[in-house]
Amino acid sequence: MSNTVEVSDVHEHDPVRESAAVLEVDNLQVRFPTDDGVVHAVRGVSYSLRPGEVLGIVGESGSGKSVTSLAVMGLLPRTARITGSVRFRGRELVGLNDREMSAVRGHGISMVFQDPMTSLNPVYKIGVQLAEALQAHQKGLSDRDAQKRSVELLDMVGIPNAAARVGQYPHEFSGGMRQRVVIAIAMANAPDVIIADEPTTALDVTVQAQVLETLRTAQAETHASMVLITHDLGVVAGLADRVLVMYAGKPVETGDVDDIYYRPRMPYTVGLLGSLPRVDRGERQRLTPIHGAPPSLLNLPPGCPFTPRCPMSRDKCETEEPTLEAVDGVNHYSACHFSAELVAKDEVLPEEIFDSGAVDDADLEAEQ
Repeated sequence: MSNTVEVSDVHEHDPVRESAAVLEVDNLQVRFPTDDGVVHAVRGVSYSLRPGEVLGIVGESGSGKSVTSLAVMGLLPRTARITGSVRFRGRELVGLNDREMSAVRGHGISMVFQDPMTSLNPVYKIGVQLAEALQAHQKGLSDRDAQKRSVELLDMVGIPNAAARVGQYPHEFSGGMRQRVVIAIAMANAPDVIIADEPTTALDVTVQAQVLETLRTAQAETHASMVLITHDLGVVAGLADRVLVMYAGKPVETGDVDDIYYRPRMPYTVGLLGSLPRVDRGERQRLTPIHGAPPSLLNLPPGCPFTPRCPMSRDKCETEEPTLEAVDGVNHYSACHFSAELVAKDEVLPEEIFDSGAVDDADLEAEQ
């Protein structure tokens, strides 16, 4: 990690932070130098995570979600310039060397990566890798006890015949089973925080549900707080307590799950919700797309980065980037100059904002 540490004051519009927070991220900034210039991948992320709480971080690919989590874990390349503050149990992590961070990883904060095949070593048996994770932080744990605990962990995450499967290699497991093994490794040392980065990517819907249930089990067993990173708002609906929506490297809305799902106050969030199929809206309802693509984070132009894709944008949006402002009470924040117009609506319908209507019979017949 970069040795440059720049700890800023808490932004006046950041959500209320509690002194008991297990993890506090304040004005986190990440820049990557490239041949074409500096990519500002994370542009001021702030959040606090209370004990036992689940925070969902959502947004499209390239919004900075994964880079934020890798910065927290100290896993970014040495070329990355990281500023801001990451405090775990009050201890500043930004600026720690790799040896100091290794004592935190796996024991205080653990991570579930989106591709288990890159997390697991293909030449070592599953039991060996679980035992290694245990013995790295539990000095004096015998090989026999580590093996016994490995079987218990596999059984805990729902892998059948765990006693036999600890002797198998990663390639002998299905994708969903490998992800369960990664979750077992993450929970091995009862961490205070589990960061799950796109844990259900490339898995079918049934297996996704099983993996999410495994994450619930891991949290219940360890009593850990959790950061769940995903591009799928449907994944966090039944698991998260709070949601942070990111766009172009920056938070654009944050609030309780009900606030985000039922009272979105930023057009981008409305668009994300419009891309989800809903059984309560009838069978002839189009999904509402957000046209265009996220901007390049190399030399961002002034103004709101969502302006070219936003149907509510006006002249002010092209020159002044909005900051997070409180809406609908204390714990709901939105970065939109015109969020008050959404507050005034009884119900915010994506198709009304993004101009997508219901499908009639003639449309369906034409498409078929």
